[in-house]
Amino acid sequence: MKKELDSEEIFKEVIDSEEELRSMYGYPSELVNNKSITLIDHHCRDYISKSPLLFIATSDSSGNCDVSPRGDAPGFVYVLDDKHLVIPERPGNRRFDSLRNILLNSKVGLIFIIPGLEETLRINGQARIIKDQEIMVHMEAQGKLPKLGIAVEVEECYMHCAKAFKRSHLWDDTYWPLKEELPKPSVIIADHAKKLGLSQDDVSKSLKDSYENRLY
Repeated sequence: MKKELDSEEIFKEVIDSEEELRSMYGYPSELVNNKSITLIDHHCRDYISKSPLLFIATSDSSGNCDVSPRGDAPGFVYVLDDKHLVIPERPGNRRFDSLRNILLNSKVGLIFIIPGLEETLRINGQARIIKDQEIMVHMEAQGKLPKLGIAVEVEECYMHCAKAFKRSHLWDDTYWPLKEELPKPSVIIADHAKKLGLSQDDVSKSLKDSYENRLY
């Protein structure tokens, strides 16, 4: 049986200091150094009101990381004031990776996305899990209130440049793969959970039921 190599055996030239990193790439411009703000101003509010999708990055007390998407109709995130926003916790897979991490480490990072716009809004801050009903009513969807929300106290907001989106051509459908060439999630999940003995059809039916009956 072939021995698996560890990272130290695979990667020989590793950058291990900021000095070496800076010697290769230099320093940010004055504009980049000064574009960060510490509150949700009217520009950030407008961006959030038009965003149907965000990604939340969390980590536990040992530094184990997770990134998870949150999405709904544009404006699904409730902005309370210049320092606080709340992300509704809709029904998911009940792993609670983000929520369990927040219980151990309140630091979070958010990236808000608007379809067709290549610049993203990044927000960093401190999070807590809340169930205040007077706040949940502002995030009702499909006649249902979220049971919980992720409240974020904002520490940093800034616009992130469009280079990743330009390189990837994400919003240009002429670069999109053909539908029949896309990975098949039901096949992947069935293979990854093969000890359960589920077929692709079993997984497809489970996903269909979840998407149709447990979105809210």
